[in-house]
Amino acid sequence: MANRYTAADITVLEGLEPVRKRPSMYIGSTDAKGLHHLVWEIVDNAVDEHLNGFADSVIVTLHKSGDAVTVQDNGRGIPVDMHPKHKRPALELLLTTLHSGAKFGEGDNYIHSGGLHGVGSSVVNALSKQLTATIRRDGYEYQQVYRKGIPVAPLKKLGQFRGHGTLITFAPDDTIFKTTQFDAEQIRAHLEDMSYIHSGLTIVFKNEKTGETLELSHPGGIPEFLGKLVKDADKPTVSDAAFYVARTTGEKIEAALQWTEATEEVFRSYVNGIRTLAGGTHESGFKGAIVKAIRNYIATHEIKATKGLDITAEDIREGVVGVLSVFVREPMFQGQTKERLNNPEMNAIIDGFVRPTLEAWLSNNMSAADQIVGRIVLAARARLASREAVSEVKRKSAGSKRLSLPGKLADCKTGDLNKSELFIVEGDSAGGSAKQGRDNRFQAVLPLRGKILNAEGIAFSTVMANRELADLVNALGTGAGDKFNINGLRYGKIILLMDADADGYHISTLLLTFLFRHLTDLIRKGHVYIAQPPLYRIDVGKETFWARDDRHKEEILSGLRANSKPDVSRFKGLGEMDAPVLKATTLDPRTRTLLKVNIESNLDADRTFVELLGKDPAHRFKFIMESSTLAVAEELDI
Repeated sequence: MANRYTAADITVLEGLEPVRKRPSMYIGSTDAKGLHHLVWEIVDNAVDEHLNGFADSVIVTLHKSGDAVTVQDNGRGIPVDMHPKHKRPALELLLTTLHSGAKFGEGDNYIHSGGLHGVGSSVVNALSKQLTATIRRDGYEYQQVYRKGIPVAPLKKLGQFRGHGTLITFAPDDTIFKTTQFDAEQIRAHLEDMSYIHSGLTIVFKNEKTGETLELSHPGGIPEFLGKLVKDADKPTVSDAAFYVARTTGEKIEAALQWTEATEEVFRSYVNGIRTLAGGTHESGFKGAIVKAIRNYIATHEIKATKGLDITAEDIREGVVGVLSVFVREPMFQGQTKERLNNPEMNAIIDGFVRPTLEAWLSNNMSAADQIVGRIVLAARARLASREAVSEVKRKSAGSKRLSLPGKLADCKTGDLNKSELFIVEGDSAGGSAKQGRDNRFQAVLPLRGKILNAEGIAFSTVMANRELADLVNALGTGAGDKFNINGLRYGKIILLMDADADGYHISTLLLTFLFRHLTDLIRKGHVYIAQPPLYRIDVGKETFWARDDRHKEEILSGLRANSKPDVSRFKGLGEMDAPVLKATTLDPRTRTLLKVNIESNLDADRTFVELLGKDPAHRFKFIMESSTLAVAEELDI
């Protein structure tokens, strides 16, 4: 029968045949990722010698052809004596037999190791068109050459040699891999990461294609690595302080983290020096410890800004850059590529170690902790605003049209973000003066009508229903809510230009509230400024002085000569200021003064807006009563 299925149909793959038949089972793929995995396997074996105290140097050479690599360590050297049972040199046994090695036994040859399956070296050998193993130990140098996993000749004793170590040179089989050209930058980056994790190890990368030799040594270890990752992310940190903790007894653990202003979280986790790209139980324990420590800190210190606010684990971890390195005696990796750790006990071990130390660190670094909690509060509010925006969008008809630029916007000519400025001014009258006094090549003007809506504590949909605020968002080009995109910003400087009186300060505060709550990144990234128009003009003979406020006026007057007869006039508003005067004092970059808006403490800023502009009047009453002794009636601007 044609479809008869018998024992004769069963194929038994021997030696390294399974690897060549199904390479993806052992290295994940046969593309560039799988190709470079060969390098990581040999490097991991070299690093294992360092982990167990027998080597302090690893040299990786990318040869001029670009398709061959040599990995050299100064460890003990792979054994070359005959195996008592299999009657073959140990080296040959390791390189031609799956699941062979010194990491299965109960001895102390390898206390910590990245490779536990006895597969790595033999897999590399099987998938290489040629592999040469050079061993230096016991006063001699030995060598054996393999092609596609098969020894070309018996192990050779080359002669006497002072020193010890292993050199593996291999060229991947081009009949198996889609490409055999190694990426020098990928190898360098991987080796540099390892040099941080193994702070006592010197890794040298030689690129024969370019003639470069790089010594990668980072005694600063994981704290230094964290600093590099934060710098590479190019995001400002929430506070200068970074958290670091290490345990050297039992299972070795090192962890470091820092909060940044990024909107995503970045975690790098390692087990026995091998990066676990897919995380695992150790990384889950790390993330859980961070969330629990923050929640406990908030509860213990009864932080008011968090009351009634639904803070999720994602809010807490937003912007975190974290590094975790653990060394496990018996790691259980998911698959030969070791991208995930499955040891169930590691979740509780990491949580139990990191959480209490992070809690203590927060309590001992209150200033940093307040900044961090403030950052988390902002993340939670932004998420809730985004969710509200999504709901609002869903309620709108599919045919709603995008708004065009507001008609009252006097735009500028340049499209260069670094040069363009938008002045947000109070009222049409002031807007007229600003439009006449501006340089329309790079300065735009948007007049607002009266006092805008107080955005504190109001649903996002209600805020955006306000015409003045909707026009502002439209002019900025960033969108808001879930559609906010800093890349759409049309102006590098957003300048609040209001009258230098109580009403003007109030409008500026309302605008800052809106920007802080719904377009926070504009402030975080340094785009928001407050103009400083004069409140007084002081003429003394042919000289003219401009005073920003009453205190500044008194300073100017006190500095005049005793016999001076100053003529002091007060501006009722920007609208009555001539365009040339407004230009000279407030608009011209050469003569004006701008105050850049910075968030020194997210938590303090959040609390200030809640207490002074929120719905509960009790906070404002308390503030007025406590501040009343600081002013007298004559000083009030009525």
